[in-house]
Amino acid sequence: PVWNRIRKLRAAGVIRAEVALLDPEKIGLDTCFFVLIRTAQHDSDWLARFLRAVQDRPEVLEAHRLAGDIDYILKVRVPNARAYDTFYQALIKEVSIFNVTSSLSMEEIKSTTALPVA
Repeated sequence: PVWNRIRKLRAAGVIRAEVALLDPEKIGLDTCFFVLIRTAQHDSDWLARFLRAVQDRPEVLEAHRLAGDIDYILKVRVPNARAYDTFYQALIKEVSIFNVTSSLSMEEIKSTTALPVA
């Protein structure tokens, strides 16, 4: 019965992928930054460059477009602050950004990929 439900969920596209979840610290990615981005540009060319830059970088685990004062937020995992600076310098070289604020996560309190389904 469970396998039939899983098969149906896969067929319906509800299950997008099956992955192994790695402990970032055990593979040397000890440092997590949340990067808040404000842009002065909203044209399609800028957006295409920004999306490509974000999607091409493995350090970016999540990227979201926001409502409000901040346009985008990125979750970035790197080994250390120096690696983050390298990431940051490469990003701003590729895409013009009005303002970037980076916040270092001091402690991960909750992290899950489980969705609350019935």
